[in-house]
Amino acid sequence: MPVTAIVSILHRITGIILFVGLMFLFYAFDLSLASQEGFDQVADVLQNNFLAKFIIWGVVSALMYHFVAGVKHLFMDLGHFEELDSGRQAAVANLVIAGVLVVLAGVWIW
Repeated sequence: MPVTAIVSILHRITGIILFVGLMFLFYAFDLSLASQEGFDQVADVLQNNFLAKFIIWGVVSALMYHFVAGVKHLFMDLGHFEELDSGRQAAVANLVIAGVLVVLAGVWIW
């Protein structure tokens, strides 16, 4: 499978992950704003629960990848990276930049 297809499929998958993940984030946000006890509960879960950190990392990682791929698409809308060779290079750059951002997000969260 060409790298351009992989980048395109991952862009769609991260969009779905963001859609589903935002439901969890909105719930946590609502709970944290409801009361001081709710805020403390959310803070405790996010600090001490591995699964919660993993979910947050997954949503943030999806956001980073989706953002980078979206910027690549904006450049393509302006007429750049439309040739086969430059499109492949942009797809590889997309994967590398998103990979670095995902690792940095993991370091930041943990």
